[in-house]
Amino acid sequence: MGKMMIEHGHDEAEARRSVSFARTKSNTSSRCIQYSFPQQLENDSESESVSESGDIGDRALSSNMSSRSGRLLFSVENTAESGLVVPIEEEGAWPHDPTATDNVSPVTKSGDGMKNCEREVPRWLDYISSLLFLAVFGILGVLLRYVLEILFGPGNVGATSDQNYMYLDLPSNMVGSFLMGWFGVVFKGDISKLSAQLAIGLTTGFLGSLTTFSGWNQKMLELSVEGRWVFAILGILIGLFLVAYSIIFGIETAKGLQWVLKRTGNNRKSTFECSWKVNSPKRHLVVSVILLLTLASLWTICIALEIRKFKKGNSESRLWLACLVGPLGVWIRWFLARLNGRGLGKSGLLKWVPFGTLIANVSAASVMAGLATLKKVVSTKDCDTFVGGVQFGLLGCLSTVSTFVAEFHAMRESKHPWRAYAYALATILPSFIFGTLLYSVPVWIKGF
Repeated sequence: MGKMMIEHGHDEAEARRSVSFARTKSNTSSRCIQYSFPQQLENDSESESVSESGDIGDRALSSNMSSRSGRLLFSVENTAESGLVVPIEEEGAWPHDPTATDNVSPVTKSGDGMKNCEREVPRWLDYISSLLFLAVFGILGVLLRYVLEILFGPGNVGATSDQNYMYLDLPSNMVGSFLMGWFGVVFKGDISKLSAQLAIGLTTGFLGSLTTFSGWNQKMLELSVEGRWVFAILGILIGLFLVAYSIIFGIETAKGLQWVLKRTGNNRKSTFECSWKVNSPKRHLVVSVILLLTLASLWTICIALEIRKFKKGNSESRLWLACLVGPLGVWIRWFLARLNGRGLGKSGLLKWVPFGTLIANVSAASVMAGLATLKKVVSTKDCDTFVGGVQFGLLGCLSTVSTFVAEFHAMRESKHPWRAYAYALATILPSFIFGTLLYSVPVWIKGF
């Protein structure tokens, strides 16, 4: 009997030590997770943010709808930033914390306070409005790109030309990058408060179409074909330098203006936002109808002018065709932008790479090189007009420098600035190589 009691006491002691060891191990694991998990989340969050700094495509509508519905979006990034540690219970039960409801209540109250100024907008109306904004602003971007090309070209100012590293699209790329610092970085949040679709139209539509990467790459290919390799290299390096500092200058000037506006008109800001905010189905519908009529008018004018000018084969005939096909390039680029910040595979490898923008730029540059070869092979006025319009409109709007340079700038300002130059190299080098294979090699072989 005594031996059995001793063994029973020994078993109880072993059980207590096992439970104590398990709890100690669990606490140690929790502390390890507490210290290591936020660091990993911080790195992942930074990689995702730099990749999404330029554009995230139609995912912006989903996030905007979630914020309008008043739901509490509890993300691990916010948890890490606020210092909260999510407990991992041994038995799977979550203890009731009376302070938890107190922590959430301010968010709920703020959501209730916005009900007077916001109503739920159907998802289909969000999409239609966004597509119309992109189309209208995309056409405006094409028109301004053409004006800047003519203004700074050989016939007027003479600052740019096809025979120089100061290529024809450089002014539009610089202006678009400068304005990206305004509307895509500093004032984008304020514009999104009025209308998320307006912000999309200005950045992805207008600035994305005002700037073009495929045109830039094609001009460098044409210089290299003629044996002007030094000019081609200078065009790439100087072009990257100028657009990179254009967005910096845009951000700095926009911050100065923002500071002035905050000091002068801060009291009327909330009233202005509530009065002009496009936040109800009725307002969305009115804006969509106006944009639809505007787009129909622009396309009607472009069709009429294209019919009159097509046979002449001049730059104007190329322009009107570009305005007709340009919105398609904007829409494709916008849908590709949803890949930004997602990474590769289920694990999200290389989240810092904006694959949507990368695919849009490289593919547009490659197709433009192929069409340039087609122009030389066919060599007719009608083919030159049609291909030129597709190059200037569809491919010019499919590729972008403004979004590219916004992502480049965000990477330079991050903890890993080398990623900016790796991303630039991953965009420029494949585009030039594919362009050489599709355009330069056939020209050298056939002697066009």
